Amino acid sequence: MSEAAEIRRKIGRDIFDYPALLTALPGYTKPRDKITRLLAGGDIIRIKKGLYSFSRDLRGKAVELGYLANLIYGPSYVSLDYALSFHGMIPERVETVTSVTPRRSRLFRTPFGTFSYRMLSGSRYTLGAVLSADTETPFLIASPEKALADKVWADKRFSGRAVGDFKAYLIDDLRIPEDRLSRLDLGGMREIALAYESPKINNLLRFLESMEGSARA
Repeated sequence: MSEAAEIRRKIGRDIFDYPALLTALPGYTKPRDKITRLLAGGDIIRIKKGLYSFSRDLRGKAVELGYLANLIYGPSYVSLDYALSFHGMIPERVETVTSVTPRRSRLFRTPFGTFSYRMLSGSRYTLGAVLSADTETPFLIASPEKALADKVWADKRFSGRAVGDFKAYLIDDLRIPEDRLSRLDLGGMREIALAYESPKINNLLRFLESMEGSARA
């Protein structure tokens, strides 16, 4: 077993922090020098200050970007465009991993891509996070309803002042299929609207309710 593989065995996970790395190097009088050599040799990858990953050869698999997003800046959970794509609501493959956080907004450019965090305060943040399904490494992500509400609220291009404006925005601009909108949980969306206390999100809820009413007619 190579020296790097032995360190991987000691740490026991693909993504790890600086204290875990130091613990795996007990025999080195100058562990920082060893870490510098591991980085230079590509055995470990610095994601941001204090957070690392092993190389693809040592990991044996790709990094789950949603899980990585949870670790880079927290507390946070994946939402907005990346979550909408994850849930199959928009057709585009989203390159930037977008999340929400109660802390200030941040942007991180890493060897694994760009991670963006949008600040949501109070109850707007605390409601709507779920554990991802069908992923090898579970991570926190907004429900489809919360991801949509976060996107609508954060999109400064769209005022949302009139309920009638939402059809063009959601279906033509974001390209969310009507049948996907009709499958949203209106009960969950009502709770989100109460938490948001935003006229824009209230109008989103009214539009979705009008779609349900039209389907029943």
